[in-house]
Amino acid sequence: MELELELAVALESNPLLDMTDGDADFDESGESEPADVGETDASPAESASESSADDDGPLDLSLEHNEYRGTPTDEDGMEPQDAEAEDLRDHLLWQLNLTPMSPRDRTIATAIIEAVDDDGYLTEPGEALAQSVSQLFSVSADEVEAVRHRVQRFDPLGVASRTLRECLLVQLEACSRDTPAIALAEVLVDQHLDQLARNDRGKLCQKLRASADELDGAITLIRSLNPKPGAGHSAAPAEYVAPDAYAIKHNGRWQVSLSPGCQPRLSINQHYAALIARAKRDDANYLRSQLQEARWLIKSLQTRADTLLKVATAIVRAQEAYLEFGPEAMRPLVLKDVADEIGMHESTVSRVTTRKYLHTPRGTFEFKYFFSSGVTTIDGGAASATAIQAMIRKLVADERPERPLSDQALTSELNNRGINVARRTVAKYREAMNIPSSNDRARLS
Repeated sequence: MELELELAVALESNPLLDMTDGDADFDESGESEPADVGETDASPAESASESSADDDGPLDLSLEHNEYRGTPTDEDGMEPQDAEAEDLRDHLLWQLNLTPMSPRDRTIATAIIEAVDDDGYLTEPGEALAQSVSQLFSVSADEVEAVRHRVQRFDPLGVASRTLRECLLVQLEACSRDTPAIALAEVLVDQHLDQLARNDRGKLCQKLRASADELDGAITLIRSLNPKPGAGHSAAPAEYVAPDAYAIKHNGRWQVSLSPGCQPRLSINQHYAALIARAKRDDANYLRSQLQEARWLIKSLQTRADTLLKVATAIVRAQEAYLEFGPEAMRPLVLKDVADEIGMHESTVSRVTTRKYLHTPRGTFEFKYFFSSGVTTIDGGAASATAIQAMIRKLVADERPERPLSDQALTSELNNRGINVARRTVAKYREAMNIPSSNDRARLS
């Protein structure tokens, strides 16, 4: 919806932009060829609809969840659920769970995240945060500050900053050094933020020895930053979602393609473009500027689609076993794994996986669903937290009602299957899935 609103404003203000109809022939036009997770092997566009037709009932627009219902709802034990609202702290804790940190730093980071306000700022002093974790670790305010700088690089960039200046500088730091006016923008934010707020352009140009055009470019860049990084992650009610990408097995291989409605189809208005050559000087300059903006927007949308497809393909390649055999076969996967494979930064992967959905024969899931930390196994391998939760759910579903399995019994059973997991971890997973304790299950039976 945010993208649609942004494009609506662009189409309204830029005469060089046109919205092209034709979602129906999206696949046939070749703009979103399915990406084979192995070797490229083009498949017919109809495979998406054929896959949906093979599923039970209409296209599932809901997310699987962990609510306990006693028995599986289908033969694979899959349970549908509407998309759950995720607030800023949930989003940051999810990233923290996938970030390599010592137990000491992870405890400090958790305290920082819990203290962040809804706008994404941290007002708690370092000494108070150090005191909040003193029962577990003795830490100094300097250690809290060091961990805070790491949290600031989470998505959204600038979160956990103490001031607007700091928040904007973190976001500018992440920009490419080739970004126009980046150096001037950093000086403005670092040293002249108050004058910038007063819009005192004359004095700023004089102090910075910059031209009006250079100053305007720097101000435009600063205005593109987010002064309230947490504002876009407030809790929202459950909503239905449409998939952004499809994973389909064709001729024995998993292929990924973007949804026809995922990529807006913009084009250059040729009528106005042709007027540039014969327009008056001022009009021609205006049209050239609008043409440049239109081309940049079209290129940015294509880059967005390419990145989305790369991330979806990497996820499917890593989680083929899950698609074949179900949740118990889910592999451990962290942001760095995908970032290294596609050659992008972890924060970019985190942003791409937020509120983006992949349709598979097993249902429609948010990209984040396929990421999970790992637990070592006896044979030296690793099992994902999602796989362990699926095993616990299956063990509880198959237990004798009159003799439900205790957390220790579940732990022993998992250890017998080669999963090195502690009883308290099993209890945490059980509670996260809303499965009652063995005593409560015995009473319910």
